[in-house]
Amino acid sequence: MKALPITIVIACLFAGQLFAQSSAKKVLVLYENGGHHLAFSKRAMPWLDSIATARHWQLDYSTTAAVIDDSSLQQYKLVLQLDYPPYTWPDAAVKAFEAYISQGKGGWVGLHHATLLGEFDGYPMWNWFSSFMGDIRFKDYIAKFATGTVEVENSKHPVMKGLPASFTVSNEEWYTYDKSPRPNVQVLARVNESTYTPASDKQMGDHPVVWTNPRMKARNVYIFMGHSPSHFNNNAYTKLLANALTWAIGEKK
Repeated sequence: MKALPITIVIACLFAGQLFAQSSAKKVLVLYENGGHHLAFSKRAMPWLDSIATARHWQLDYSTTAAVIDDSSLQQYKLVLQLDYPPYTWPDAAVKAFEAYISQGKGGWVGLHHATLLGEFDGYPMWNWFSSFMGDIRFKDYIAKFATGTVEVENSKHPVMKGLPASFTVSNEEWYTYDKSPRPNVQVLARVNESTYTPASDKQMGDHPVVWTNPRMKARNVYIFMGHSPSHFNNNAYTKLLANALTWAIGEKK
């Protein structure tokens, strides 16, 4: 058998590369490029890149929701709100995102700032997003941060696969809301407020921190924890986030 000319070999390799790129699942990552959550975003990005390489995903990073419209969202299998808030979104982005989630056009994972729901910086409450997150409204937070124990409630859900029954999360802000989202969502984990160190009087009682909304056609997961870059040194946290991403995009871990 004759050896193939080197030009044909190179052409085949190039064609294979193009096919791999075109067939890769695309993920839109919205992140804040300023403020005190920037350190988290910067630490998260290389970790996300490593997951994308292993899973053969293509990540597109954006610091603005203005990139979102009906046409642009068609190319994405997953939207990740990496500490990106639910305000400042243009009307076209709002409408496109609502359809994306309610019609199950792709998956969604939101972290931390994604439940900063209310009137902020002159922007009105996004009522649909509040309903999506369990009909809640941001109330307060532990400004000086605290360590807390997260307790798994639904160990059988794929997002919680391989996690211990409880694990510690340090240096977190621990938001409180006007009420628990529990009646309107499927809670996967809660924080045990009695474990706060230092202790804090900013408590909810029933305090879910990981949940999904099964009323939406899109696979969706909200993970409250997402303030400190040190979370990426926490094996339980990175396991939780990796599980959430792969489940929401429709793959097995």
